[in-house]
Amino acid sequence: MRNERVLIVGGGSGMGLALARRLLGAGAEVHIAGRSARRLAGAVRELGDPGKLTTSVVDIGDEDGVRALVAAERDHVVVTAVEAVGSYYPIRDFPLADARKVLATKVLGPWLVAKHAKLRAGGSITFTSGVAAYRPGPGSSVLATANGALEALVRTLAVELAPIRVNVVSPGWVDTGIWDVLAGAAKNERLAAMAAKLPAGRVGRPQDIAAAFEAVMTNGFLTGETLHVDGGHRLV
Repeated sequence: MRNERVLIVGGGSGMGLALARRLLGAGAEVHIAGRSARRLAGAVRELGDPGKLTTSVVDIGDEDGVRALVAAERDHVVVTAVEAVGSYYPIRDFPLADARKVLATKVLGPWLVAKHAKLRAGGSITFTSGVAAYRPGPGSSVLATANGALEALVRTLAVELAPIRVNVVSPGWVDTGIWDVLAGAAKNERLAAMAAKLPAGRVGRPQDIAAAFEAVMTNGFLTGETLHVDGGHRLV
């Protein structure tokens, strides 16, 4: 991917950060964007800023911000942004404001990116859904809905935006900072219990998902598809 220009929305941490590291190592020019200036600064320190890394603060739910972010032509755009806080509640207790935040980040934000992005012919957009659309559990009504809606959006955009390729990567359980929010001090115990349930025998690592993103981005004959990287979660 030498000298290709890639935008990663949500690249300040987790899977997006792992993808930025991988692409910079392959010689790409990478721009990472996210809501937290602190996380972006930390990402720059961690990646060692090789001269091909730039950043900007943006809320993916803000149309003016997204329009400015994607104004420059690029080869690929990847969206890994999530809304971890307020994404799980029993449905009868689910605050409407939190539900709207999840949908804004997981569905409307990607829709805005696709609406305004400038990409070279043959370039790609890759979004991130998740296993909740296939193996939902109590409390995941909005997240499961958002992930399913995003995958339907991808199929539509693959037709409407062609020859731009549009795909989605669907991770399973991945050891990222999100679990610090969702599980707190019980994170390691919870991830170990999850690993024991999976055919792969472990939960995912950010670099597993980064490799999947790169595979989708570089396969010129792949569009309108969902790539599942879930350790066999959908099978059990």
